[in-house]
Amino acid sequence: MAFLIDATTCGNCGSCKSECPNEAILEKGEVHWIDPEKCVDCGSCKEACPCDAISEA
Repeated sequence: MAFLIDATTCGNCGSCKSECPNEAILEKGEVHWIDPEKCVDCGSCKEACPCDAISEA
């Protein structure tokens, strides 16, 4: 099960993206999302998020 980024609380800082070991976090402009095909459920992104915008799907 992949993690999800809540766009309403995401601060678009990129902390999650830099911590993802599988480059599963994608962005276009100010929108970030997690590719469920690449996500291995390690939780690194959730731990790195200062906005608490990432949760388990």
